[in-house]
Amino acid sequence: MKKVLFATTALVATAGVAAADVTFGGYGRFGILYVDTAAGDSTDITSRFRLQIDATAESDAGVTFGARVRIQQDNDGLANGIDAGGDISDGVFPGVDADNDGDRDFRGRQETGINGVRFFARSGGLEVGVGNIFGALEFMPGMYPIDLGLTGHSYDYTAYNFRGDAYDSDTNGAAGSNGVEVMYSAGDFSMHISASDTSDRLAAHFAYTFSGWTVALGLQDSDSATDTELAFSVGGSVGIADVTLAYADNGTSGDHWVLAGRFDVGAATNIEAYVADADYFAETSYGVDFNHDLGGGTSLRGGISNNNAGNTLVDLGVRFNF
Repeated sequence: MKKVLFATTALVATAGVAAADVTFGGYGRFGILYVDTAAGDSTDITSRFRLQIDATAESDAGVTFGARVRIQQDNDGLANGIDAGGDISDGVFPGVDADNDGDRDFRGRQETGINGVRFFARSGGLEVGVGNIFGALEFMPGMYPIDLGLTGHSYDYTAYNFRGDAYDSDTNGAAGSNGVEVMYSAGDFSMHISASDTSDRLAAHFAYTFSGWTVALGLQDSDSATDTELAFSVGGSVGIADVTLAYADNGTSGDHWVLAGRFDVGAATNIEAYVADADYFAETSYGVDFNHDLGGGTSLRGGISNNNAGNTLVDLGVRFNF
């Protein structure tokens, strides 16, 4: 992360405030992604650039006020639910068929720009956020036990399966539906409560760490029958491996179980693996990857998975953090 301190004459209109602290950070990644589905296979360039801006100011009473916003562009995934065309009958990684030969020539996200802003006020272990909120289930320990390969693959190892509010890097997220959240931590205990107008969601998680293990419980009330109702996770170290077991009751979509692990195979390399199953999966999902630290915030990453639809995904590339 890089920090830049700007004078208030440029940034702050309120008299009597000395300065605002603005932090720039993020990452870039690029490489190759191979997808094999029942409809066919394709090999494409995959890339993402994310620039995150965090701005804060502190009151005389010691309360920190701030905002977070991202600028992001990537060439994979679906934007605003719009199908970009090409060989996309599998519904995975839609793309653009520029030469009309029935195959993806490249996968294209249809938007670039600044996402919805998350505003917050923080004092000690208490933080209140509004706008494009993190979301209690999204932020719950154990929901992202690993980050498979270069691209994350299908994120089948995220038990709540995005059935709750979450910080949206591409668009407004919960900022478009008046999201609000309260986060609190004291020693080994933490809690997070969030709410939004999206399906009238009200969610919370509670987590406690002891002897190197973290146990978390999440609950949600929602008007959507397929939203997550309950989630649970436990994670810690067993020998050389960090392991996580996670579960979510995803409403009428049924149960979702995840077992994931990470272990070092050298001073600069680690391996991650998972197996996940859910009532709404066509097949059990599993995958394995490697991450090799190249130094200076750069890494070589790659992975292979068989996702919930039986599709094979393989990626390989470089990520650099700044």
